[in-house]
Amino acid sequence: MERQHDGAGRLRPTGHIVVTGVAGFIGSQLAEALLEDGHEVVGIDALTPYYAQEDKRANLSRLVAHPHFRLVTGDLAVLYLDPWLEQAEVVFHQAAQPGVRASWGADFSLYVHHNVLATQQLLEACVRAGVPRLVAASSSSVYGDAPTYPTTEESITRPVSPYGVTKLASEHLCLAYAQPAVSSMRVVTLRYFTVYGPRQRPDMGFHRFLAAAYANKPITVYGDGHQTRDFTYISDVVRANILAMSAPIGAEPVNIGGGRQIALEDVLDLVGQVTGRKLRIRREPPRPGDARHTGADGTRAEALLGYRPEVALADGLAAQAAWQAERYGVIARSG
Repeated sequence: MERQHDGAGRLRPTGHIVVTGVAGFIGSQLAEALLEDGHEVVGIDALTPYYAQEDKRANLSRLVAHPHFRLVTGDLAVLYLDPWLEQAEVVFHQAAQPGVRASWGADFSLYVHHNVLATQQLLEACVRAGVPRLVAASSSSVYGDAPTYPTTEESITRPVSPYGVTKLASEHLCLAYAQPAVSSMRVVTLRYFTVYGPRQRPDMGFHRFLAAAYANKPITVYGDGHQTRDFTYISDVVRANILAMSAPIGAEPVNIGGGRQIALEDVLDLVGQVTGRKLRIRREPPRPGDARHTGADGTRAEALLGYRPEVALADGLAAQAAWQAERYGVIARSG
């Protein structure tokens, strides 16, 4: 990777792409795809303890071995970012404090820090460096319990969790910094709908369901099982980001969904099929902050990005199941 020295004697990369949250589920796979496309990538991650460092290091394993990748560790809210943003072609902002259920109570301050303050500091640095384009990860959680499905980007945003509130605040910050009076930076915010696939975080639904199935333990289901989600496979999300690098748009949110709403009870049937296990279900009351339904209207994504989901849920879930079996040493046979 070509480098120059800044005034303090530090090395800085040139003509590169920056990915924040690069040790995460989405960020690591996005960075890998960018490297495969021939880009030079600077990845930034705070390596927060939300889940096991071992999993994050595993996500980084292919990246750190690549000659055109540079890892920068640090908290975006306090890290001196300017050397890494100068001459950056695109910044992909994937970093966030995740998790709907954990965002209630005392830990809300972490969500404000990592989702709001860190985003604002990144945006300030992007403006100083003259970054031409920012592609930022948002979430379907900004909609809350939307009045209609599939949900368009014009739908009212009324989050039902503190996490959703901070993601909406982060999204609005990005759009505020895209105003011509502030900068010439183009900003695209992608509202992800329940991303799944290999490397999914251990706290997420599919990961927990598969882990329980392989261990012949009960699967805890919050609610009646009739709630629906629009599940989006990781490679589709990565592709949407790459399309957003050059799409002639800016300062507007775009839904990134999987193309189909499915009930949780039908997902559990698929989990049983791909693991070859007979599932045991334990019912618990619904948890605060969980929307009853989510579903993405993909009209804008197709029109502006040329994005349409390509991976069917059954195929994607089978791929995640195979990855989890290998990653955690599971004997993937019928129980």
